[in-house]
Amino acid sequence: MNLRLLSKLMGTLLLLLGGAMFICLGVAYLLDVRHEGFDSIESFWISSVMTASTGVLLIFLGRDEKSELLRKEAIAVVGLSWLVCSAFGALPYIFSEARLTPTEAFFEAVSGFTTTGASVFSDVESLPRSVLFWRSFTQWLGGLGILVLFVALLTYLGVGSKALFRHESSAKSGEGVQARIRDVAARLWQIYLGLTVICTLGLVVLGMSLFDAINHSFAAISTGGFSTRNASIAAFDSLAIELWIVLFMLLGGISFMLYAWLLRGKWERWKKEEETKAFLFIVGASTLIIALDLWALGMEESFGRALRNSLFQVVTIITTTGFATADFDHWPHFSRLALLFLMCIGGCAGSTSGGIKVSRWLLFFKIVRQETIVAFRPNQVIRLSLNGNATDDQLKAQTVFFIALAGVTVALGTGLVSLFEPGLNIETCLSAVMASLFNIGPGLSAVGPTQNFGFLSPLSQIVLSVMMILGRLEFFALLVLFVPTLWKRY
Repeated sequence: MNLRLLSKLMGTLLLLLGGAMFICLGVAYLLDVRHEGFDSIESFWISSVMTASTGVLLIFLGRDEKSELLRKEAIAVVGLSWLVCSAFGALPYIFSEARLTPTEAFFEAVSGFTTTGASVFSDVESLPRSVLFWRSFTQWLGGLGILVLFVALLTYLGVGSKALFRHESSAKSGEGVQARIRDVAARLWQIYLGLTVICTLGLVVLGMSLFDAINHSFAAISTGGFSTRNASIAAFDSLAIELWIVLFMLLGGISFMLYAWLLRGKWERWKKEEETKAFLFIVGASTLIIALDLWALGMEESFGRALRNSLFQVVTIITTTGFATADFDHWPHFSRLALLFLMCIGGCAGSTSGGIKVSRWLLFFKIVRQETIVAFRPNQVIRLSLNGNATDDQLKAQTVFFIALAGVTVALGTGLVSLFEPGLNIETCLSAVMASLFNIGPGLSAVGPTQNFGFLSPLSQIVLSVMMILGRLEFFALLVLFVPTLWKRY
């Protein structure tokens, strides 16, 4: 392991993060008034200086390193970057009027960068605007992936840029991409920025203030879910705003590589796009079924209102955004169970959404069908494909292993949270772990859409923080840091 190169790369990443904090410092100067005690301006000064200074020191330690980034270092950078960014991203929450403890601040920072949207704050409207902006900004940076921006900006990464790109789960380049990885990363960020601007302008036209529009656009396109209002999107009570945000949550839940293909005029790509079509079908079917359940049991005054609330909650859950327009914790058992299933499904591969991903579920059920047929007709040869591309035995094994690993992790996490929180029911513990691991945000019962995670013990917050990073990196890029052979020199 080339530790000097790691030091140089992590230092550069911290300089980038320090620059993001400096932007929030500008927001503090423009929008915040001084409160008693520590001012938000001072908190962002301290945070940005600490972060940037550490970055400069790390770059100095690796200043003479000219080696290219190889696959081993790239995997280490992916895992370390999320831990380091979250640790330094917690500083504004510690030094500002928010006055969070280190574990609470780390939880909030992890939730932001992983676009989970779970929060320890019970009253976000009392926070300085610069802190609210920082919460949303961390989600926007983490949505497409800080490392994708990293790859797009840096020219000296060499062959390791491909490994960085591949292991950053929201930035999978997709099959058949021949362009340089750096060019692909730049194109994805252009699309991401363009969608953010369009979403912001639309929300302003629909009646949001510019500040609210920017924050909610950051959270919608990154499928993050942090809001500037305690009641989330319900605070605006506008069907037009809800539908506009639904559109951009859906856009965030679809592979950004598909947009890149379509913008290049490759419209034939849509014909063989199984995953996106399945994703949209699941959204439509789930919306209709839950709306009928709510209407039939008298939970909503009209079918139109049931359809409105069902659509928003289905989209915000399956895209793992976490906004809320209704307290679905009071919905019928069937509807709540359906939302739990949607948490597991998630969005499309290469999107900003979390979850297991639609593509894995499609392939999994194809494998089940194949094995069922082969059990009765052992000599029959069945070839599996996804999105028009053949799948090999290794991909099939990885898919089954990933789903099994996700199930085991949910079980272990639920056991740990139950141990640390003996007063909570199993529904709260299970949904808290699922909401964290699949980067959803709200769960059920005590961690429902109108609640927060601030009442949990520090141990539980640490466990759930790890779950969020595991889910965001799809396990392996973080777990590999604890494999001793990775750190041996070669």
